[in-house]
Amino acid sequence: MVTITIDKKTIQVPKGTTILEAAKQNGIPIPTLCYLKDINEIGACRVCLVELEGKDRLITACNNVVEEGMVIYTNSPKVRQARITNVRLILSQHDCNCPTCVRSGNCSLQKLANDLGIIRVPYEKQLFHSRWTKNFPLLRNYEKCIKCMRCIQICDKVQNMHVWDLANTGSRTTVDVTGNRILEESDCALCGQCITHCPVGALRERDDTPKVFRALADPDKITVVQIAPSVRAAWGEPFGLEREFATVKRLVAAMRRMGFDYIFDTNFTADLTIMEEGSEFLEKLKNKENEKFPLFTSCCPGWVRFMKSQYPDMKDQLSTAKSPQQMFGAVAKSYYAELLGVDPEKIFCVSVMPCLAKKHECALPNMNDAGAGQDVDVVLTTREVDRMIRAEHIIPQELEEEEFDTPLGVGTGAAVIFGATGGVMEAALRSAYYLVTGENPQPDAFREVRGMDGWKEASFGLAGTELKVAVASGLGNTRRLMEALRKGEVSYHFVEIMACPGGCVGGGGQPVRDGEELAEIRSDVLYGLDAANELRFSHENPSVLKCYEDYFEKPLSHRAHQLLHTDHHAWKMPGEK
Repeated sequence: MVTITIDKKTIQVPKGTTILEAAKQNGIPIPTLCYLKDINEIGACRVCLVELEGKDRLITACNNVVEEGMVIYTNSPKVRQARITNVRLILSQHDCNCPTCVRSGNCSLQKLANDLGIIRVPYEKQLFHSRWTKNFPLLRNYEKCIKCMRCIQICDKVQNMHVWDLANTGSRTTVDVTGNRILEESDCALCGQCITHCPVGALRERDDTPKVFRALADPDKITVVQIAPSVRAAWGEPFGLEREFATVKRLVAAMRRMGFDYIFDTNFTADLTIMEEGSEFLEKLKNKENEKFPLFTSCCPGWVRFMKSQYPDMKDQLSTAKSPQQMFGAVAKSYYAELLGVDPEKIFCVSVMPCLAKKHECALPNMNDAGAGQDVDVVLTTREVDRMIRAEHIIPQELEEEEFDTPLGVGTGAAVIFGATGGVMEAALRSAYYLVTGENPQPDAFREVRGMDGWKEASFGLAGTELKVAVASGLGNTRRLMEALRKGEVSYHFVEIMACPGGCVGGGGQPVRDGEELAEIRSDVLYGLDAANELRFSHENPSVLKCYEDYFEKPLSHRAHQLLHTDHHAWKMPGEK
C-alpha cells in the first residue's frame, strides 16, 4: 500500500493506482473530459490536472500513479486557473451553439465550463469545417469535435473496427473516417458506441422524430409503434426516474398521450423469432451431416453488417430469420392489417429501439415483404423517444401505468431477455428443448450463457445430443471468436452475437450517462422481468400460437418464409462482392 495526502486527507491505496482513481475511491472528485478507464487514459484534454507539492509543473491525474508520501492538491488556485485556460482553449475550437445541440444539458464540456464559471472565451474562434452526411444513421459534426479521441479508442480497442482516426496535423488536426473515406462508404457496423462515449455532441443519430410527428398528425395514417425489450430498462434514466418506477407500462402511457393508435411490444415478435430461428436450428441438427455449423443468430443488424463486411464467406451461416423488429413490421402490415380490416398502406409502423443499425435495417430494399412499402417505416432510438416525451410536455413522474394493446402486445420472459447478451440463446434453448422433448425445461436451466463476459461458451444435453453454444457481445470479442472458428480452434452448433458490449441494453441508441457503463444494471432489470413473468417460454405465448393458427400455420411454413425470413444476399455492404 502507498500512503498519500490529497486535499489534506491522508489515505492509503494500492501501489500502481492512478491519482484519479485514488481520489475517486476516497470521494474526492477530479474533473475529466477525455478519460475512459482502461480505454483512453492519455491526458489529452488537460482537465484532470493536479498540483504536486514540491513540483512547479502540474501533472495529469488520469495517467500518473501514486508514489509514497505524495501531497496532492486537486483544486488549488493554480490548478483551477490552468483548468479554466484549458477549457477556454477547447471552447475556442468547439461549436458552442448549445440550445440546438442534442447533448445540451447532458454534455460533459458544458457542465465543466459551468462548474468552472466560464462566461467568456477570450480566444479567437477557430472551427474545423468539413462536409458531413445528413442521411446516414450516424451523423458527425466536425465543428463540435474536441479531439478527445474517445471515439477512436472505443472503436479500436473495444469494437476493433478502426473506423475513426486522426486526420491532418497541427491546429488542423481533427478526427475523421479512416482511409480518406466518407462514413457511408466505410465498414462501420453502426453499433453507435462512438456516440455513447462521446462527451459532447460531435456524434449523434439521425433525428427521425419529425417523420413520426407528421404521421401522428395525419388523419389518414394508422400509427402503430413497437417497443424493444431493452428500452424498458433505460428510457427513464434522463428523467431521473427510479428503475422500479420507469416501467414499460408508463412508457406505453406516454406514447398513448403522444397520439399513437396502437402500442405493441417487440417481445411478441421476439417470441415469434424464437419459434422460427429455433425451428431452423433444429432442422439443421436433423441433417447435421450435410449442414455447416455453427448457425449464427441474425437479430442484431450491427452484427449482420459486421459479418457481411468482415467475414462475407460465412454469411450463409446466418439464420435467415428476420430480426424481431422486421418480423413485427411484416406482421403489422399483413396479419394485423387483416385483423383491423384496413389497407396496409394506411399503417405507419414505428419502432423504438436501443440501436442505430436498426435505422439502416428498416430501409433495406428487401425489408418490404408485406407489400405496403417498407415493413417498418421509422426507427427511433431510446434517446429520440425521450426527446419526444419532452417535446410533448409529458411529465413522466405523473404517468399511470397503461397496458399494451393486443394481440401484438403479449410477450414472455424469454422475449424480454433478448435485450441482454445471452438472452436470445437462452430463450432459443428453452424452446428448442421443448420442441425436441415435448416437455419444458426448468426456466433457468440455461443460465450459464448469462453474464457480461465478452465471450461465453456452454454445453447442454438435448435428447442425446451434446449442444455446444457460444455467446459474444462487442465486436472486438466477436472478431476473436470468428478468428478462432476460422482457424478451427473452437467449434459450436449455435452462436449468438450482439454488436454492442452487454447486448442491446448497452446499445448505441440508449441514453448517455457519461463515464458510466450501465449495461449490466439494465440487464439485471430484464432478468428480473423474466423471473416475474407468468409466461417464460416463447412457445407458450398465446398470441404467437394464435398467429400461427390463423395465419402462418406453423414455423417455417411457406407464408412464414415469405414474411418472417430474409435473404442476406439481397443487399451489400460497401466493398462486399
